[in-house]
Amino acid sequence: MHAITKLAEFVSQYPEGRLPQKARDFISQLVLDLIGAAAAGLSSPLASAARQAALDVYGGGDAQIWLTDKRSSTMGAAMANSAAASALDIDDGHRGAAGHAGAGVIPAALAVGQALGASDAQILDAIALGYEIALRVASARPTATIETYASGRWVGYGAAAAAARLLALDPVQTAHALAIAGAEGPIMFPTGTSKFQGSTVKEGIPPAVVAGLTAAYRARAGASGPLDLLDNGERYDRHLLLGQLGDTWELQKCYLKPYACCRYMHAAIDGILALRQNGREIRKLRIETFPQGLRLANERQPRSLEGGQYSFYFSCALAALHGAAALQPVARASLADADVLGLASRIELDVAPDFATSFPAGTPAKVILDQGDGPQELIVLHALGDVANPMSRDEIALKFRNIGREHLHPEWQDGILAAIDGLETGGFRPLLSALNLSAPRN
Repeated sequence: MHAITKLAEFVSQYPEGRLPQKARDFISQLVLDLIGAAAAGLSSPLASAARQAALDVYGGGDAQIWLTDKRSSTMGAAMANSAAASALDIDDGHRGAAGHAGAGVIPAALAVGQALGASDAQILDAIALGYEIALRVASARPTATIETYASGRWVGYGAAAAAARLLALDPVQTAHALAIAGAEGPIMFPTGTSKFQGSTVKEGIPPAVVAGLTAAYRARAGASGPLDLLDNGERYDRHLLLGQLGDTWELQKCYLKPYACCRYMHAAIDGILALRQNGREIRKLRIETFPQGLRLANERQPRSLEGGQYSFYFSCALAALHGAAALQPVARASLADADVLGLASRIELDVAPDFATSFPAGTPAKVILDQGDGPQELIVLHALGDVANPMSRDEIALKFRNIGREHLHPEWQDGILAAIDGLETGGFRPLLSALNLSAPRN
């Protein structure tokens, strides 16, 4: 049987409302984290352009564009919300997948669920199954065959799975939805072949959402896709694709990101924050990390927020001089900070032989920092937010408040937090209401 067919049977036939409690609880944390990421990215060029394009191309509708008073079609809202959530690179990720599922799956599931009037249990199931399929497809790729780690290459599978579940597609229709999404999703560019890392193209998550949702609706209408898409054993590990389906949930292996930059550099930032002494002169800063870290664009003087997100030099200099708050999120003014750019020009970045095979299972770093008393050294194997070093619920809520403060006043934040805390009893309707800019508030 084709691997896609087996995955489709799982998506279509998983019993409604049977998600383990731990998975349900973690979904609420993932939703909170993603809403915070969307709030932080709301006014970014990526999100602003996507929001306007959604209204221009997909028109109005009943689906909420989060944190605004705008509504669009299912497709328009899902795309716009995905763009905001992925804009600042502070959305959840997964070590095995080496990328981000939530910014594609959650906007897709909430938009389709809202359009269909789906039950809370149906939306929870769709989110969990969307994560599961996307992350299994991504994690099943042997490292040697991966041309690019851009999440747009695989997150469309998750959007298609979530939509197929909510549309109640049968196993055959669901298989074709997954196959269409996989075959027609964004190609993206292999790392190093383009400067897309410094543009609003980034990882291609919003167009992957469009491809995934379109695939599900087309499959419902009778379209077909290449069902053998995941059957090549040299490109996909069948055991990782299909093993223990329903026994374990990949979403529980997701990491959360405290800083608005590529996960590759978070261990280095943690090390810098642990060693830095506020106000002390930084005479030397050297970072040693895994080889893939040096394949980022790594501009010393990035011209955009996206460029900064993919630069060890800039993000680490920002952390060293201004602390964690400067990365929650990164202000555009930082791009012109002469002190930050000066330090960025002096940072040494190299590969640590001990970390040569760490990625994608790990993203470690060694930091060597001299603040006038001689070099101090620190190795960080698990960045804050990793499964082995998780953020607490309070830390996630504090991150939400910090990164959303520009667009959400404290009372609005309180309402969103209360709605997410009440997901188990009150469901998604209060949350969708809380995300509406024009909704009445106490």
